[in-house]
Amino acid sequence: MRPLKTSGIFYGWWMVAASFIIAMYVGGVVFFGFTAIFEPIADELGWSYTQISFASSFRGLNMGIFAPFIGIFVDRLGPRKIIAAGAFFIAAGLFMLSHTYSLAMFYGAFVFIAVGMSCCTQTVLMTAISNWFESRVGFASGIALSGFGFGGLLIPLIVRMIEAYGWRLSVTYLAVGTLIIVIPLSLIFRHKPEHYGMLPDGKRKVQDGDKQEAINTLKKDFGVRSAVKSSMFWHLALATTCFTMVVMAIITHIMPFLSSVNFDRALAGFIASAIPVASVVGRLGFGWLGDRHGRIRAAAIAFGMVSIGTIFLAFTSSSSLWVLALFILLFGIGWGASTVLRPSLLREFFGRSNFGAILGLVVGINLIGSLAGPPLAGWVFDQFGSYKYIWFAFAGIMLVAVFLITRIRSREVNNDNASFPAS
Repeated sequence: MRPLKTSGIFYGWWMVAASFIIAMYVGGVVFFGFTAIFEPIADELGWSYTQISFASSFRGLNMGIFAPFIGIFVDRLGPRKIIAAGAFFIAAGLFMLSHTYSLAMFYGAFVFIAVGMSCCTQTVLMTAISNWFESRVGFASGIALSGFGFGGLLIPLIVRMIEAYGWRLSVTYLAVGTLIIVIPLSLIFRHKPEHYGMLPDGKRKVQDGDKQEAINTLKKDFGVRSAVKSSMFWHLALATTCFTMVVMAIITHIMPFLSSVNFDRALAGFIASAIPVASVVGRLGFGWLGDRHGRIRAAAIAFGMVSIGTIFLAFTSSSSLWVLALFILLFGIGWGASTVLRPSLLREFFGRSNFGAILGLVVGINLIGSLAGPPLAGWVFDQFGSYKYIWFAFAGIMLVAVFLITRIRSREVNNDNASFPAS
């Protein structure tokens, strides 16, 4: 492996920029864009909200199953090939989705999409960033994950595409865009800086003759088994599972919910895009805040903001736009902050040697929330004709997340690293 030509810029920042663009496109098209095609699919195919929203859970289930394996692969092979493969899987899933007429084919398309998202999103991107940053990992992760927030800007564009071309042709165009955008960007990624005569954060370079020494002196961190034995792993995993349940449900159902309280579709699409854009403030601000003033405290505040924001969502109506504005700010910022703090906390507690595998395990556990949240919200609406009850329940679940994350600070941070040697 040869030294990288970086024009005086630490190479890790080029990977941050590539991660930002990938996150923006994949997040905007596959994650946020699903809410834009939700109602057109229901109108054309006559499926219930529960049946359609289960696809979101099915995607989360498969991502959770694949994430631990993807984490192991990225630790061993590096991110480049995995991201490129993910682009092909996402494109194949979108092509399949554009031709679906049965629930079996509909869910099958989301299997491909789930594999692709596992290869192109947080587990792989955050492992790549965490290998290249240490003291500034929160800030770097915040910039990279802000791409997901800006991905929300694609929702109005997707809505307009659907109005102009129909949802099937629009999804086909988005599949082609995945190949054109993601595959070239995957070529920017490299595995660990020591392989190229560098150290994390760009603190200093080593000469060519010292590269092997740098590789051999990588810090010994938690092994996967040791991490799983620690209670701080389980407090963090369960807290983020509560968070995932709430966020997946709200993001999936936000446009159907707004329609149910008499917002027109164009305005609902704009509001749906405003939420991830607001999350950029949390991703950047709390990434920086966590680096300097403690990530556990920042995470507790972020979870609390999601809880309060969800309460405001329950009181939202077309005649109370100020309540909706408070929801967007509190939920959006809290969501963005929570997303960037999860990998930062794992990096802080367990190091980077096995970061991908450990993050993959956490994402795998979080699948419980991904699986339960969207269909539960859809079932409540199908049964009661209103989302209000489930929004109140989700606000309470986020208070459980606050309790779990604060338990880490009181019992674990200063003790576990000494208690469990790397394995």
